[in-house]
Amino acid sequence: MGRLDGKVAIVTGAARGQGEAEARLFAAEGAKVVVADVLADEAAAVAADIGDAARAVTLDITDEAAWQQVVADTEEAWGPVTTLVNNAGILDFNAVDRYDADRFRTVLEVNVVGAFLGIKSVTPSMARSGNGSIVNISSNGGMEGLPFLSAYSTSKWALRGLSRSAAIELGRKGIRVNTVHPGGIDTPMTRFDGSDNSTSAFYQNLPIKRVGTVDDVAPVVLFLASDEAGYVTGAEYAVDGGHLAGDAAVLSQIPGA
Repeated sequence: MGRLDGKVAIVTGAARGQGEAEARLFAAEGAKVVVADVLADEAAAVAADIGDAARAVTLDITDEAAWQQVVADTEEAWGPVTTLVNNAGILDFNAVDRYDADRFRTVLEVNVVGAFLGIKSVTPSMARSGNGSIVNISSNGGMEGLPFLSAYSTSKWALRGLSRSAAIELGRKGIRVNTVHPGGIDTPMTRFDGSDNSTSAFYQNLPIKRVGTVDDVAPVVLFLASDEAGYVTGAEYAVDGGHLAGDAAVLSQIPGA
């Protein structure tokens, strides 16, 4: 018996990185999984590798009509949607005083409006199923400020507010809404300059002294998607090696530590 037997899930940004790991784990635990991404060929390859439990769709998460079509097609194929992972997002660097306004808006459109449209679009289907779980992938940047990531950090803070409001509203429909806050995770998105970020000195100052992996994040998302988290909603789970707890480098300055 899998932990997600009978579940029907949509995972956005599932062509690679965290989304791919989540889609693969969900299928391994018994769910039917829609591998949704703008990267059509990569998404198709992931779904084909997973097998009959997965189907790929090309989805621009900022397009409401596209969302509605994906939900309708999923219901036709497998029945009501029970699980949504709003994983897709973009990372963008610039100084706050040099940010192009249109680019700033684009980050918010993808990272916040895209998640909102996902929540809005799956809610009727989840309500029909009587048991829904929405997991929004925020970031530790949604719990602190990050230099040169003002648009990204703003979007992830906003996603926390959206998630909590949705948790309050949708609980009466049998739908839970939670957020996961990854820290430094080794993915194609975080390897923006092509470097091996696992060697960064930043990770040596964490309580857990290493870069995170997609396999650190996916099991937390799995838990929230499963019935094991049936009394968990409006919650926030940091998966960041202890970064938000504080700087472990201070221990080197304490005699006898």
